[in-house]
Amino acid sequence: MTSSESPATATTESAVSEAVELGIPAALSDLGALVRIPGIAWPAFDQTQLERSADAVADLARGTGVFDDVKVLRAHVDDTEEFGQPAVLATRAARNGRPTILLYAHHDVQPPGDDALWETPPFEPTVRDGRLYGRGAADDKAGIMAHIAALRAVGETLGDDLDLGIALFIEGEEEYGSRSFARFLSDNADALRADAIVVADSGNLDDKTPGLTVSLRGNARFTLRVRTLEHASHSGMFGGAVPDAMMAAVTLLATLWDADGAVAVEGMTSRSADTPPYSEETLREETGLLPGVSPVGRDSILGRIWNSPSITITGIDATSVEAASNTLLPEVGVVISARVAPGQDAKDAYAAIERHLRARAPFGAELTFTDVDLGDGFLVDTSGWAVELTRGAMADGYGVDPVDLGVGGSIPFIADLVREFPGAQILVTGVEDPHSRAHSPNESLHLQTFRNAVRTEALLLTRMNARAAAS
Repeated sequence: MTSSESPATATTESAVSEAVELGIPAALSDLGALVRIPGIAWPAFDQTQLERSADAVADLARGTGVFDDVKVLRAHVDDTEEFGQPAVLATRAARNGRPTILLYAHHDVQPPGDDALWETPPFEPTVRDGRLYGRGAADDKAGIMAHIAALRAVGETLGDDLDLGIALFIEGEEEYGSRSFARFLSDNADALRADAIVVADSGNLDDKTPGLTVSLRGNARFTLRVRTLEHASHSGMFGGAVPDAMMAAVTLLATLWDADGAVAVEGMTSRSADTPPYSEETLREETGLLPGVSPVGRDSILGRIWNSPSITITGIDATSVEAASNTLLPEVGVVISARVAPGQDAKDAYAAIERHLRARAPFGAELTFTDVDLGDGFLVDTSGWAVELTRGAMADGYGVDPVDLGVGGSIPFIADLVREFPGAQILVTGVEDPHSRAHSPNESLHLQTFRNAVRTEALLLTRMNARAAAS
C-alpha cells in the first residue's frame, strides 16, 4: 500500500486483483471461442462470420452485467449509401460525478494466408509453451477479452459502488481500413464521449515489460503504375533499345532509398526522441533477419522504427515466374506503403514521394498514381491525469515499471478520435509482445502478458472509479 492509499482502497484493489486471477480461465476460454470465428472484413470472405463475431462480442458485453445498453450497429461509409461492417457499442452512464472511459478494440482479423505456414490451424486456438496460437489471438481479440475480463472483475467486486461511466466500442473493420469509423463516431458521439479513451490495439516492450504507446507513425499507401509501351514486344528482337516497364520500375523504385537503406525522399522528415536500449541481436531474434543480412538505416534501431520514415513495396503486378516469357512488359503496377514519422502530416509526406518519383521517372516512363490512402501519425500528451493513472496501474499490474513506446505501425483512426473528442485523453495500450506475429502465420498471445494486462486495466478502472467528483 502506498502512503496515499487508504486501507479501504488497498482492500478493494486486492479484491479486484483476486477477481481477475479467478476469472482468467473463463476469459481464455471465451477468447478461444472468439478465435474460432473467422471474422474477416474483406468482401472476398464470408461476411456472415463477421456478423457472428459481432453477436458473440455483444453477448460477452451483456454478460458482464455492467452496461445499461448493448447494441450491434453499422455506419455508412463516408457519404455513400454503403454500410460498414458491424460494430458493438455498449454503454453505462456515469454516476455521482465520476468520469467516463471509452474502451476500444476490434473483432475483425487479418486473413490467415497460407495454411501450410501455420504449425496449427489458424482458427483452432492452441496452447503451447505459454502462448495461445491462432488468428486474432493477439490482434485484437485479446484486446476485447482484456476489456471484458477487467469489466467482469470490477463489476463483480464493486457492485453498486461502480459509478464510473463506461463505453465499450468494438469495431468490425479495423483490418479493412476502418472505412466507416469516422461516420460511426459522429453518429454515436454522445454515447462515445469520454474523459479518457483506452485503445487496446498496440503492444509492449517485451513479454515482461508493459508499454504505454506515446507515438505512432502515420501512413501513406498508394498504387503506382509504370508504363513504357503500348503493347508487349519480343525481348530478343527489341531488348537493349526499348525500355520495358519492369526496367523502368526497378530503376525508379531504387531511388527511394540511399546506400544505407534509409529513405532518400526529400521532404519526408524524422523526429528526434530518445529510445530505450535495443540491440541488433534482439532485432534479429524478433524479425527472423537472416544471417549475413544487415539491418538498414542509421542511428538507433528503435529510432529508425519509431521516429523515422520507411518505404516498403508490398505488392507488384507483373508476369509470374511460372508464366514468364521472352517479352518486354508494357506496364508494371506496384503498391507502395510508406510510414510517416510522428509529427509530419501524411498528405505532405505523400506529396514528397510523388514529387520524388515524377522527377525521376526513367526514360520518360508514364507514371499513374491511384488508390491513395493516408493516415496521420499520433503523439500523446503525457501530462494528463489519466496517463499518470495508467502508468501506475501498469506498474502494479505487471510488477514492472512501464516504458513509453513508439510504434512503427500506424493506427490512422486515432486521428478521427482526436478530431471528434478533442478533450479526451487517449491511452494506447495492448497485449501483444514482439513475438506475437500479428498479421503473420502462427500469431500468438503470451498468456502471462494477457493476465498482467487484464489486472492492469481492472486496476485502472477501479482507480478511475475512485476519482472524487470535485476532481
